[in-house]
Order: sequence, then structure tokens, then C-alpha cells
Amino acid sequence: MKARQKRLVFVGLAILGIGAASTLAITALKSNLSYFFSPSQVIAKEAPADHVFRLGGLVTEGSLQRQGEGLTVNFDVTDNAATVKVAYEGILPDLFKEGSGVVAKGRLRPDGVFQAEEVLAKHDEEYMPPEVASTLQTAHAEGVANAAANPSPANSGAAN
Repeated sequence: MKARQKRLVFVGLAILGIGAASTLAITALKSNLSYFFSPSQVIAKEAPADHVFRLGGLVTEGSLQRQGEGLTVNFDVTDNAATVKVAYEGILPDLFKEGSGVVAKGRLRPDGVFQAEEVLAKHDEEYMPPEVASTLQTAHAEGVANAAANPSPANSGAAN
């Protein structure tokens, strides 16, 4: 084999090796992705039914229920437009409370309940995950637009 042929074989093997390594890296990254969805998107069935994803919003006031003496907790997450029931078994973060922001990672069960594997709470009064903040702003804007488009009969009319 001549020197030129050896170089071509070496370059070909290097390109093949880089391609194989890239394919393995992309496959590994793809299996670890968990996309963020709001309760409105989950209700609209935009979230994958068979894949892990993150659900974010506010914990609904009065929805926190602990089952017996165990670590099983049920609560609702809302974006002020839709609400999703969440089940979690484990220790909740210290800052977890009703009315505060939360991001839960898990899967949607066939009965429509989100089974959380991990629950994250905001770490101070000022911080809210960017995805949750934008989702809440969008839901609030849609709610205001719907209220303006459909005024209630109780609020319309002249005062006597």
C-alpha cells in the first residue's frame, strides 16, 4: 500500500469513528431530554403520554393532601387556565407550599394524573422558573382577553 492510500484509509476510519461517536452522543442526549409543559398543554394532550416531561405552574390553594403517615402526597398544579392533578411519593422540598411555584418531573398516567418522580420548589420569594413565569403570563393574558370578549351580565348595565 502506498503512503497516499494509507492516508486515505486513515482519514476514512477517522471520519467513520467521529460519525459513530456523534451518533452515540446524540442518542444518549435524546433519551435524557425532558421537555417543559404547562397544565393547559397537558390538558390539550400536547404532552407525550409515554415520555418523562416537566410540569410547571402554581400549587393550587387547598389542594395539598397527604395520605396517612406515608410519604404519598397529592396536589394540583395550575397555570390559572387549567389544572392537573399530581401524585408524588417522597419528601417534598422545604419551600414547597400552596400558592407557590413548582416544577415536577415525571410521567402522565393513563388516568390523567401526573406521577411525579421529582418535585422542585422556588428557592425564594422573587424567583420563579422562566418557563412557569411565561406560562402564567400567557394564561393570565388569555383570561383577560376572554373576560373582555365575554363580559358577564352582572357587570354590564348602568348602575341605578
